[in-house]
Amino acid sequence: MHTTLSPAVHHCASNVDTSFVALGTAKIAFLGVVQGITELLPISSTAHMRAVPALLGWPDPGSAFSAAMQLAALAAVISYFRADIGDVLSSSAKALRERDWTNQGFRLGISVALATVPIVIAGQLLSGVLNACASPLRAPMVVGIACVAMAALMGAAELIARRKRNTNNLTYMDALVVGLAQIGALIPGVSRSGSTFTAALFLGFKREEAARVSFLLGVPAIALAGGRELWLLARLGLSPHDWFVLGVGLVVSSVSAFAAIWGLMRFLERTSTWPLVIYRAAFGTALIVGAAMHWIT
Repeated sequence: MHTTLSPAVHHCASNVDTSFVALGTAKIAFLGVVQGITELLPISSTAHMRAVPALLGWPDPGSAFSAAMQLAALAAVISYFRADIGDVLSSSAKALRERDWTNQGFRLGISVALATVPIVIAGQLLSGVLNACASPLRAPMVVGIACVAMAALMGAAELIARRKRNTNNLTYMDALVVGLAQIGALIPGVSRSGSTFTAALFLGFKREEAARVSFLLGVPAIALAGGRELWLLARLGLSPHDWFVLGVGLVVSSVSAFAAIWGLMRFLERTSTWPLVIYRAAFGTALIVGAAMHWIT
């Protein structure tokens, strides 16, 4: 017997979806684990934030929750790559003092800035659609199609990419290409890490180096997206209980995200991305079928 899941009940204020509040701390803690694991793996956290609650009969926690949870991913990335990030900051400061524009750390810092520009512009232009309650972009069918399309691109990259380069070879043009790919992450189901990781593979980076490029170049974008969402939520005047619910999600998600990034880097050192490609394709197909059969609404 097929069960049709009831539509999500949305709680909107100033056109910001705060449905996560209605879920309570226990459910948010569970979703925080899912969010943390999937945020930094190239399998789309947004897709899982739509599918998992729907399959459990829970309301969609909303785009505000997903965006705010990116701060948990940011904490994990900074913690894991603290040496790289520290080197970029110190080298950039030294390069500015000495006017040494060939400094490798400084060039990486400029690359990070370049990669951030496209998604900032696109995010501003599309903010009305992305953050709207019941956004059409968060429809299960759209998310499922995006998952499958991204799986196809990841598979193509695995087949044809040269995988010889490392982060030291990163050019400004590489950074811009990865930054443009990052725009795709605005579509739920594509995945920021998935789009940037795949772009880096196509540019010829080794798998683990492609992941490093993806994470390092994505730090400002993750910080801006999460910070902006917290600022919007703060303007709504959420109650202490509402903030506590969000805080639980952030803490649980950050621990899960660190475990995910640690596991991913070791996984990519030893094997190909095919297990992730197959998982993405199967997950997206299940979403498409579920949406077409009205099992997920």
